[in-house]
Amino acid sequence: MIFVDVLWKLFPLYSFGSGRDSLSESILQIIPETMASSTTKILCDAGESDLCRDDSAAFLLKFVAIASILLAGAAGVAIPLIGRNRRFLQTEGNLFVAAKAFAAGVILATGFVHMLAGGTEALSNPCLPDFPWSKFPFPGFFAMVAALATLLVDFMGTQYYERKQERNQAATEAAAGSEEIAVVPVVGERVTDNKVFGEEDGGGIHIVGIRAHAAHHRHSHSNSHGTCDGHAHGHSHGHMHGNSDVENGARHVVVSQILELGIVSHSIIIGLSLGVSQSPCTIRPLIAALSFHQFFEGFALGGCISQAQFRNKSATIMACFFALTTPLGIGIGTAVASSFNSHSPGALVTEGILDSLSAGILVYMALVDLIAADFLSKRMSCNLRLQVVSYVMLFLGAGLMSALAIWA
Repeated sequence: MIFVDVLWKLFPLYSFGSGRDSLSESILQIIPETMASSTTKILCDAGESDLCRDDSAAFLLKFVAIASILLAGAAGVAIPLIGRNRRFLQTEGNLFVAAKAFAAGVILATGFVHMLAGGTEALSNPCLPDFPWSKFPFPGFFAMVAALATLLVDFMGTQYYERKQERNQAATEAAAGSEEIAVVPVVGERVTDNKVFGEEDGGGIHIVGIRAHAAHHRHSHSNSHGTCDGHAHGHSHGHMHGNSDVENGARHVVVSQILELGIVSHSIIIGLSLGVSQSPCTIRPLIAALSFHQFFEGFALGGCISQAQFRNKSATIMACFFALTTPLGIGIGTAVASSFNSHSPGALVTEGILDSLSAGILVYMALVDLIAADFLSKRMSCNLRLQVVSYVMLFLGAGLMSALAIWA
């Protein structure tokens, strides 16, 4: 077949005349190009071509991968959920913050080094047609679109949950306020000139005065709420606690749900990639790499679920859903491995787009909702030792996960 292609390309040169030297040069140019294109076509049609291919060994290694990744993911997501009632693993403890920084580094490196690089490799594969895939940087574009879409969902979800919690809190306060009005006594004695704001002449305190007094203190002391000394925080805590709880609760709920969406989407992809492979040389390093990164992704997700204070049933469902996605992807990949061509245009486009979208989601979540939320907080700025440890753990997590790209 290659010989026929070479003759077909040389025919016009021979027919319309050319010098012997130019004909020789043309032959030297055409033969390598023809052989390269024919080799690429064979590879694209045949699928995986690996000297290390061993279907039976690969099948056994996939069972090992399912067990290892399932245990690692389940352990990672369970530690924060089980440990939230333990003193040394509470989400407000310094140990948890440092471990979460390491997990954030792992997720950041997963997005940049693994998912975005995988998407770029798939969408620049020579098996794809030149138009449109080689005419535009699609991987970066899809990652950007995913990051902006995540920002929009993050904002809208936070607004929704904040309004919902504010309505619930307002209804609770209204019910409690009516009970307080019913039992407040009106004392006519010991009337002084130093009356509390909102206090009436008879000594009773009107409910409007209480609201105005709280609003007055919220306005006056909001600037001192974030200082490192305990006095200012304690003085304004009673007035600001309700609003901060609403905001923090809504943020944690949205962050945990979006983070799970991003992690689950790319967990399915990497599970399928491992499942369709028939090469033990490819699967062995993937087992260690995926177990490592599933554990710390699970830890970060479990911490966000714990901070969101979901009910035990909801938290368990979210944890199980995360732990099962990669093994499920491996199982699906194993089932279709015999008929799956990883170099077909459809498979490459699907893999490239999903990898790029997952990269955008993970990078956004790591930078905005995990790293920035903790590293720009007052708690971090007021604790030098926690700063140093957290930064070391962040860079260590990102570095180790990046180094795994050498093998996986």
